[in-house]
Amino acid sequence: MHFRTLRNLPTLRMLYALHKFHKFRQRHRKRGQHPHLKALLAPLAAGIILTASQLPAYASPTLQQGSHGHEVMVLQQKLSSIGYKIKNLDGIYGAETERAVAEFQRDQKIRITGIVNNATWRALKKAKPRTWGTDVPKPESTGTAQSKGATVPNGQTILPQSKVKPLIATAKSYIGVPYQFGGTTPKAFDCSGYLQYIFNKHGIRIPRTADEQYKLGLRTKSSKELVPGDLVFFETYDVGASHCGLYLGSGEFIHTSSSKGVRIDKLSDGYWAPRFLGGKHIVK
Repeated sequence: MHFRTLRNLPTLRMLYALHKFHKFRQRHRKRGQHPHLKALLAPLAAGIILTASQLPAYASPTLQQGSHGHEVMVLQQKLSSIGYKIKNLDGIYGAETERAVAEFQRDQKIRITGIVNNATWRALKKAKPRTWGTDVPKPESTGTAQSKGATVPNGQTILPQSKVKPLIATAKSYIGVPYQFGGTTPKAFDCSGYLQYIFNKHGIRIPRTADEQYKLGLRTKSSKELVPGDLVFFETYDVGASHCGLYLGSGEFIHTSSSKGVRIDKLSDGYWAPRFLGGKHIVK
């Protein structure tokens, strides 16, 4: 039997039960109603109602890389309509669709897997369109610390040694500030918005997004080469630098976690260690 038929067995059982129920009613209408007809049909009717109530769960298939067909097309159209960038709405679940799903899960605070399960389907049904762009929401016009001048150059050290301690002190002063996608102020930060904000406070203008910030500084071969004030990057929901933080020394870094806001974690943490992409040396 075809997989799709197997997946829809609960629906087929319900339709068969409805058919039998209809035939039973017709037969007893011709013969005269059975004295206990209501009592006999009550359990059947209850079973039909219960099965029908469970249909949405069975109508939400799990989708992942390699999936294809109408359900994938519906998923792509929904993500695109609420502001997640998918160039090809072709019904094929490729890397681009997986990235969009992961971004949606991140924004909805769902476990980031890139796989569409029931929780993701439920969130999609309730989701409203993002109000600004597909990658970074429009920054607020007030309350941000924007320094004048051009953004610092890539591939060079940019942080004077004299500013390392003040920068770290500023970074720690925002511990506990909540996470918000696109957040760039002390009301709420995302990871790259947080770094941009604290650097701006000290007159250093860095790019807005994690992948652009990854272009700063000099490459390091291992975390042992990092010094306090350097930047650390992680590969989370997308290939390449998709999360970032400020190195504090002793294997610790401060960052904006999507679940707990601004906090300090260790590079050796069971979650962050396998996702560590590398550090960039930016201290002069």
